[in-house]
Amino acid sequence: MFCYQKNSYFCRNYWYGLMFGTVLSFFVADTRTSLSLQYADQGIKAGFPSPAQDYLTESIDLNKELVTHRESTFYARVNGDSMCGAGIYDGDLAVIDKALEARNGDVVVACVDGEFTLKTFRADPAGHCAWLIPANPKYKPIRVSCENDFIVWGVVTCVIHRLHR
Repeated sequence: MFCYQKNSYFCRNYWYGLMFGTVLSFFVADTRTSLSLQYADQGIKAGFPSPAQDYLTESIDLNKELVTHRESTFYARVNGDSMCGAGIYDGDLAVIDKALEARNGDVVVACVDGEFTLKTFRADPAGHCAWLIPANPKYKPIRVSCENDFIVWGVVTCVIHRLHR
C-alpha cells in the first residue's frame, strides 16, 4: 500500500526544481490586516454592459475571500511552465492551504526527493503509487512510490495572475 506524508517535512532544495518545470518561492500569508476594495456585487457581465453598475457601494476583503485557514495558508510565486495548460503561468501567485487533504484532481504543492513542484495529484487506484501530472506536454508525469521521499505540502486553492504586466 502506498502512503505519503502530509505537511510534515520541509524540503531541502526548495529553490531548485528544474527537472519538474516549476520553482516556487514561498511567502507567509499576512491576514492580520484588512483591505476593503470596491467590488461589483451584482457581478460583471461578459456580454452587454449593465447601466446599474455605474456606482459601486459594496466592498470585498481578499483575505476573507482567498484564505480559509489563516494559520496554514501560504503564498508561492510560480516560476516555470509545467502547469500552463491548467491556467497557472510563470509569475502567478498560488494560494496554498496546508490544512487540506489532497484529493484526486487537486493541484498540489508536493515535495519529491527534496524538490518542490506544483502538479495535479492522482492516486493510483490500486494504491501502489501516486502520480503528479503536469499540464504541459513538455513534461512527463512523475510517478511517486514508497522509494521516494514524498509529501503533499499543501493544496492550491486559488491562483492569481496578471492579465496586463
